[in-house]
Amino acid sequence: SSSSTAAPLPEEDCMKLNPSFLGIALSSLLAIDLWASKRLGVCAGENSAWGSARPLMKVIEVSGHGIPWLLGTFCGLCQSDSSAAREVLLNLLFALLLDLVLVAVVKGLVKRRRPTHNKMDMFVTISVDKYSFPSGHATRAALVCRFVLRHLVLAVPLRVLVVLWALIVSVSRVMLGRHNMTDVLFGLLLGYALYSVVEYCWLSPLSAPALFALW
Repeated sequence: SSSSTAAPLPEEDCMKLNPSFLGIALSSLLAIDLWASKRLGVCAGENSAWGSARPLMKVIEVSGHGIPWLLGTFCGLCQSDSSAAREVLLNLLFALLLDLVLVAVVKGLVKRRRPTHNKMDMFVTISVDKYSFPSGHATRAALVCRFVLRHLVLAVPLRVLVVLWALIVSVSRVMLGRHNMTDVLFGLLLGYALYSVVEYCWLSPLSAPALFALW
């Protein structure tokens, strides 16, 4: 009688023995993501398939880094003598700062480690940069791309170059082994959506007179 009235398994053991369809699907997608990202990391090291292109990929990496964009925007803001240009640059600075904060918060919450084949030789990192989800470069590339296309008057070839730059920066993150594909895809979506927030909170002499008084 004692064997017939055995205590039921704990709930977590039942979940392990009977995984849900969603759990199986997520695990499969994660495995595919890791496998594909490693196969595409062709510039992850000097001995990789495309190791000779690694220096070029690192130049592209710097072009999408937050520090050059922040410094360039701030310098342009200080030197601008046009009120319209100052308004655009001030909002670009606001967008870049918002991007840095949001990506850092998400990385700190998710805490997904970078791919094992990544070499930690990135340009200027902080503590949360040891995590990979989402890709800050991809987020920034999508955000800046939408911002530039919306607020700068550019010829069609230049507009195409801006879009290509955003795509190349994003793809280079996987090629360098810095990120998995899902890190980059989510980063692009986040940056695209973040621009809408910037537009909604657009800073102008009417909405933020104190900020414009500084310039």
